[in-house]
Amino acid sequence: MVPPSFPAGAGDPPPIPAARWGSVDTPVRPLLLWVRTGTAHVRLDDGPALHLNPGEGAWIPADGWAERSITTEPGTVAFPLFPDVGAWGSSDLTRFNVPGGWHDWLIQLFNLQVTPFSGRGYSPEAIERLLRRPGSHASSEGFAPAAMPRTRGARAVADELRRDPALDLTVEQWASRVLSSPRTLRRDFVADTGLTFERWRLLCRLAAAVEFLAAGYDLDQVTTRVGFASRNGLTRAFKGRFGLTPHEFARELAARPGAGGPTQQAAAARQADDLIRMMRKTDTPAAPEMLPPASTPPHTNDVHVLSWMYRGSGYLDIGDHRYERERGVATWIPAETDHVTGLRENSVSLPLGNASTGDLQLTTPLQVRFSPAWDDYLMFCSISARSALRPDDHDPRHILDLFAEQVATQRALSVPMPVDPHARAVAMECLRRIGEPGGTHDVDAEIHRAFRDETGMTLGRWRYAARMRIARDLLAGGAMPSTVARRIGYAHLPTFSAAFSRFHGVSPREYQERESERNQ
Repeated sequence: MVPPSFPAGAGDPPPIPAARWGSVDTPVRPLLLWVRTGTAHVRLDDGPALHLNPGEGAWIPADGWAERSITTEPGTVAFPLFPDVGAWGSSDLTRFNVPGGWHDWLIQLFNLQVTPFSGRGYSPEAIERLLRRPGSHASSEGFAPAAMPRTRGARAVADELRRDPALDLTVEQWASRVLSSPRTLRRDFVADTGLTFERWRLLCRLAAAVEFLAAGYDLDQVTTRVGFASRNGLTRAFKGRFGLTPHEFARELAARPGAGGPTQQAAAARQADDLIRMMRKTDTPAAPEMLPPASTPPHTNDVHVLSWMYRGSGYLDIGDHRYERERGVATWIPAETDHVTGLRENSVSLPLGNASTGDLQLTTPLQVRFSPAWDDYLMFCSISARSALRPDDHDPRHILDLFAEQVATQRALSVPMPVDPHARAVAMECLRRIGEPGGTHDVDAEIHRAFRDETGMTLGRWRYAARMRIARDLLAGGAMPSTVARRIGYAHLPTFSAAFSRFHGVSPREYQERESERNQ
């Protein structure tokens, strides 16, 4: 399923407001802030502020964050990232330049950190075959990935540890971080995975150790990256699980060059190392040649999720139905539906936000196309939805209104459109400026004649019909009549109500109540 074409440039995005990093979100690992556009300011403790311009990044260490300040000016898109850099980052607040070839990789890195996407890389089957070599004493349990917990708090902890297995928080600290209790968190891990929290974390660290060893990291680097206190501790745990030491594993893997390439986590770690070299200005690493394809495992969300294709293409598989996702297309993925989302090579997507089943009635995907003019604003929406860098008055439900406006404007194209290119250009301009008051007296006689001949309506009547079509969709979506009036260019609610009643035969409130009863 491909969504209907949405006119390029239709509708101007709202202005991007200022934002700041919420003080309640104390990080447990370093942060990399990259500015795509605009200006950001970073300060630690009472030290000097860093002022970041487009293309610049800041390495922000975890130490000293009790008195930190991260703010962005209006019009700024700045991505907060948690690269997998282990202990290799600086302990000082540091500014560095990010070459243009790295920009889309950083945007995709943000996506991979806040969604269940995983890239294709080193073959798990190849690793399993190696570890099951003749004479190995490893048990079959050793190769099975640790199950992910389903309970919200435990799943949040597991996701964090999957991204950075070296995190060394206690159960009490983790419980506080996910607004749970230590007893509940421990109980949820056992109930959902059959493993204690400590055992689950150990298996997570060992799985990451396999990936880093396969990517060519030495034992000391792997020990630090996956959170072991000593290489001897890693060696004992690794052999207990897999039946051979890390050194034996790396040696035998090197003897099988056809086994595959690094996993996404290991590849990301290598590229993060390049970023640190860039930060230290020792050299300028070559940008990644391509963005690898990626996909999610089959999974179900308890909320509707809105995902937008910034670059390339992807797909959404629900049962036997594939929904294509092209550049600029945003897709609501229905809650409680088992699905797989995928990205093709050199493609980037971003989550724009969530909606509860109470806020949005949805059983099948709903898609709409945004023009490239919206790119920066939609990136800002994604950052605000999935990180602590957001405006003070951030409203998570804003994305519902934003999407509803685009759907309504898109559906307004069902009003008969003129064929004459000049008249059609005027029609598209009317849709772009549907929320602005004003008449149509500045248009020449030929345009008016084309509207009458090709749509059966005068230009003024056509604009009125387009406004009423948009109003109908917004009201059906739950928007307040006063809000709808402003969005389609009426300064006063009574004027809008009278116009709507003339067109539809019922008032906006009556129409909304009727649609609500019909959908129950």
